[in-house]
Amino acid sequence: MEDNTTFTAARKGSISNWRQFMNLINETKPSKLMLMVALLMSIGSTAVSLVIPMFTKGMVDNFSMSKLDGMQIALLAGAFIVQTIAAGLSIYLLNLIGQKAVAGLRDRLWRKMLVLPVSYYDQNKTGETVSRITNDTGIVKAFITEHLASFFTGIVSVVGSFIVLLYLDWQMTLIMLIVIPLAALILVPLGKQMFKISKGLQDETASFTAVLSQVLSEIRLVKASNAESREYEKGSKGIHNLQRFGIKEGVVQALISPIMSFVLMVLLVVVIGYGGMRVSSGVLSAGELVAFILYLIQIVMPMSQLSMFFTQLQKAIGATEHMISILDTQEEDHSSGKEVTQTNLPITVEQVHFAYSEAEPILENISFTIKPGKVTAIVGPSGGGKTTLFSLLERFYMPTSGIIKLGQQGITEFSLQSWRSQIGYVSQESPLVDGTIRDNICYGMDQEVSQQQLERAAEMAYADGFIRELTDGYETEVGERGIKLSGGQRQRIAIARALLRNPQILMLDEATSSLDSRSEIVVQKALHNLMKGRTTLVIAHRLSTVVDADQILFIEKGKLTGSGNHHKLLESHAMYREFANQQLRVQEQHSS
Repeated sequence: MEDNTTFTAARKGSISNWRQFMNLINETKPSKLMLMVALLMSIGSTAVSLVIPMFTKGMVDNFSMSKLDGMQIALLAGAFIVQTIAAGLSIYLLNLIGQKAVAGLRDRLWRKMLVLPVSYYDQNKTGETVSRITNDTGIVKAFITEHLASFFTGIVSVVGSFIVLLYLDWQMTLIMLIVIPLAALILVPLGKQMFKISKGLQDETASFTAVLSQVLSEIRLVKASNAESREYEKGSKGIHNLQRFGIKEGVVQALISPIMSFVLMVLLVVVIGYGGMRVSSGVLSAGELVAFILYLIQIVMPMSQLSMFFTQLQKAIGATEHMISILDTQEEDHSSGKEVTQTNLPITVEQVHFAYSEAEPILENISFTIKPGKVTAIVGPSGGGKTTLFSLLERFYMPTSGIIKLGQQGITEFSLQSWRSQIGYVSQESPLVDGTIRDNICYGMDQEVSQQQLERAAEMAYADGFIRELTDGYETEVGERGIKLSGGQRQRIAIARALLRNPQILMLDEATSSLDSRSEIVVQKALHNLMKGRTTLVIAHRLSTVVDADQILFIEKGKLTGSGNHHKLLESHAMYREFANQQLRVQEQHSS
């Protein structure tokens, strides 16, 4: 009873997976007319190939130079030409359909990637996600372009050949039928084994891609840490695992091919031996024996293709499972909600809790108000939740409980597009994209930026000086993650980008903490220009930033333990006083 239940569940699972696969392909809107034409041509080509052995039979039975029928030869040549053209067109059309379907899948996946929440990328490796878009969609393309037609043509070829063989000599056909099921008993388990291997190969490929992406994107860290040998071992392990799966796949293929050849040889021996006896006894003509052998080949070869079809189908279904899991992930809704029409309002954080998991609370019962047009500094020990608070304000994450409001409205009432367009963010290591300085300053702008606007933003960010000194000016390539520029130059470009966006709410993750003193002075001037007239939040590591702030929030271990201006906290908050004294000592050391 339990075995029946397991079988029924597995069968339902297979049907469900097949439906998911078909739905996913159907959502790419392939041309059904083109698909029908391609399949009809492929089936037509196979049907023509079923007629050719009968022509051959007539030629062999009536063969002599005097009886050679020109019309018969012409028809045979015509059949070959029609078959070749139909097969070629079918392959081209199926390839076109496959390429369009995969382009549609990749387009959907790429669009989805850009609207998935930050939490998705916290839980999934980037390299594995990239592999799903490239490798897994490639498997689906190969199935459509290389194996879909073989399924239909294989069925037509096998069924048609059997019917003709039964007509030619039913006794010999029945003898032949005994061998084929025996081969199937061996090939079906091998096909299932191939599916398991292929699925493992897909997962291992995704994992290996993740390792490559991580190591190559941080190659300077690898080299600076003398970690080449360690990373080589990790990559080598992935290569070894891929090799292991590849060898397993090769073993199965090495078994399938000889088995099919063995079956074909056994059938040929049986057919030629038994058929020869029937020819000598006059029951069967020589032409019929030749036709029988040709039809036999048209049965055995498609059966090999059919077994490969089901293996590839399982691989394609396995690949789509990963894609469907990505497409089914809850995404950010950028469009629904109101437009932000007034930003000169206080931002209120009310009893906000946040945790990545229930066992690890990051923020607990945080409440404060940020006054419009003022500077609020956030200080406290590392790991206290300061950056997480910024992420909540940007709506990268949602509070576990509590609410954040602009004026009297929760910020979730505004569309993400509108809300984030009000915010300018400059971090300690401002990220740059691979492209020119112009590309990076204008990044994210949805309207054309004039040269005058560009230069004005660069001037206010104190970036125009070093840009003019570069040979290509604003067209200078910055390299991957801006590696061709210094830290101070990257920061000033990030500030120029924020100035061009003209945000009403500014969030600074102490943008000068990792700079040398000379760069810090220039960047501080640029930040002063940026902060004018804007509601500003600063994660502060320097006392100079804190002293000038209108309000200071002290956060430790996820809790707000103090708020007020510098003088108030210096008197009332012991840990803040320790922080301020420590900063003063650091400044004295630098000045001496």
